[in-house]
Amino acid sequence: MNQPPFTIRIRTEQEQDMDWMVQPNAITFHQALEVIAQVLPQTSITAFEYEDEDNERITVRSDEEMAAMFQAYFETLSEDDVQCGLLPPLIIYPRVGKTPQNRNKFGLKIDTHPNSRPSKPVQTVRHIPRQNQKPKSDSVPGNPAPAQVPPNDPNVAGAPTILVPQTHPPATEFHLQNEPDLKILQMLGGGSGGQVYKALHQPTGTIMAVKIVKLEVDQKTQEQILSELDILNKCQSPVIIGFYKAFFNENRIYICTEFMDGGALDKYAPIPEPVLGRMAVNIIQGLCYMWSLKILHRDIKPSNILVNTQGQVKLCDFGVSTQLERSIAKTFIGSNAYMAPERIKGEDYGTPAEIWSLGISLFELATGKFPYKHNPEKPMGLLSSIINEETPQLSDDHFSPDFVNLVAHCMQQMPEDRLTLEDLSIHPFIQRHNDGNIAVIASWVHNRMEELSSNKMAS
Repeated sequence: MNQPPFTIRIRTEQEQDMDWMVQPNAITFHQALEVIAQVLPQTSITAFEYEDEDNERITVRSDEEMAAMFQAYFETLSEDDVQCGLLPPLIIYPRVGKTPQNRNKFGLKIDTHPNSRPSKPVQTVRHIPRQNQKPKSDSVPGNPAPAQVPPNDPNVAGAPTILVPQTHPPATEFHLQNEPDLKILQMLGGGSGGQVYKALHQPTGTIMAVKIVKLEVDQKTQEQILSELDILNKCQSPVIIGFYKAFFNENRIYICTEFMDGGALDKYAPIPEPVLGRMAVNIIQGLCYMWSLKILHRDIKPSNILVNTQGQVKLCDFGVSTQLERSIAKTFIGSNAYMAPERIKGEDYGTPAEIWSLGISLFELATGKFPYKHNPEKPMGLLSSIINEETPQLSDDHFSPDFVNLVAHCMQQMPEDRLTLEDLSIHPFIQRHNDGNIAVIASWVHNRMEELSSNKMAS
């Protein structure tokens, strides 16, 4: 049986955990050592250990011993946990000889109480800028050699996702009264959920995206939202948008994240299947990573999937804060057209609801059209259509059978009939496009951006 993706937690001598999202049957012992070497530079690493059921340390020195580690890990899990994809991290202990050194780091600190007496910030967030990836000109099937593709490339089949820990050195302070450190450069877009701006954090020279949402909520609710948004600090992955900080100022919440120069995918539809397939690989990797941490995105749609001109695709704008989700729902009247039927009906929901939203998003990105008739003035009509009408299907004449099958099995009315986490990872459409060729995405996005810019100037 194929083992589903899950998180390996690399524990260093300093107890700074690094999370690594893996597909067990697609990585090698050598790749594991390469990843650990990136986490712990200037060290000699030839093996690592894990704990068995009796808390005994077992050493891993080969592919066979690593396979035995995976097998032992899955034997400790219940069948329900495996099917739901809610898998606890497997902790490994590298056998190292030298202490890792800090590298190229910077931090952000935000005072969340500008009108009160001086107080320490809610939290200091540490962020390590991710290594720029140059688009590859050739497809790299299977497991690439470490010398050819960095092991932290999320676009490669079986490649791990390296996550960096939070540390607490001195950081730069945001003065919210006048925001002198944060310079707004331009508006990137907006809607009922708020406006998004391109901004410069002047002390560090960091370009970031800042989403501003007006919320009429009390101080206690603000603190709950900020506390819950700290969940985003766990989501540090090359397929998840980098999160710097969230803070309130004058009934507005500011959410500061990594800037992606290509923007959201909704403006690019329709997207050719060879490009969309490789984007889907990244989207699914992001969802699998979040689910491994038992976090639901809750708002999967094309406008919450970002791309850049390097060919990277990342999830953003999480609804992980239930308090924030409720507050926005109360403030802005409307409906989420990408919600699964069970959510519309107010029933309990989980990862199957995310699968529905993925399917409907892929449908729209492939065709350029939302699959249901949508009258913004009559949102209840749309909700009724999603629940009661026959689910739309992609055309066999315009799309490959694998892609039609994938979307159809994501958009099933009954949650139990949809693809599971494991099904997504091994689906033929995803396997076919999991080749690490981000040059396909980068080239297409670059051309489309030029085309859209030319059309805008012409109009």
